[in-house]
Amino acid sequence: MNLRNKYDIPSNAVITIAGTVGVGKSTMTNALANALGFRTSFEKVDSNPYLDRFYADFERWSFHLQIYFLAERFKEQKKIFEYGGGFVQDRSIYEDTGIFARMHYEKGTMAPVDYETYTNLFDAMVMTPYFPHPNLLIYLEGSLDDIINRIQERGRPMEQQTPISYWEEMHGRYEKWINNFTACPVLRLNINEYDILQDEGSVELIIEKISKFIRQTELLKS
Repeated sequence: MNLRNKYDIPSNAVITIAGTVGVGKSTMTNALANALGFRTSFEKVDSNPYLDRFYADFERWSFHLQIYFLAERFKEQKKIFEYGGGFVQDRSIYEDTGIFARMHYEKGTMAPVDYETYTNLFDAMVMTPYFPHPNLLIYLEGSLDDIINRIQERGRPMEQQTPISYWEEMHGRYEKWINNFTACPVLRLNINEYDILQDEGSVELIIEKISKFIRQTELLKS
């Protein structure tokens, strides 16, 4: 049975998966899309011309990386809504400005003039009534120890070589960001409460939660 029909998930819904490196965003994206009969939208990491350079020199490449991500995510968001929805999206456009760009500005690895240019551009492109925001953002959360263990076990080489202090910083900033996020409804899932890789049935439990959450959100709007 198509779980989208069983749990009455709108066929044009756009669900975005957010969370720091190591929480399993890609795994969740694939599992939900397969169960709902939705398309997937993945972050283009392998074709990113700045990522390796960025991990080698934050100060030199942070602005370039954020501008590249903003342009790519904006194009992807536009494409999703031109298709008419029915997507699960790996990573949100909001994390870039709320976490990454802000962190590099505050730590001095992005120049103030670059940060101002970036945030002005982001606001003009995204924080407007015309930008198509997702129906739901699913935030995957877990303890710092669990996330670091996952990075060490399955992370990309450039992530495994990054100092643990960086991931500690990211974990704290993600928590602060999601606690103040208001651009669209948020459903929080703890990574220790399900295991999609070992238990395929856990996907249905997550979809049931999504369905209830969407219904509650719609009731609050009415």
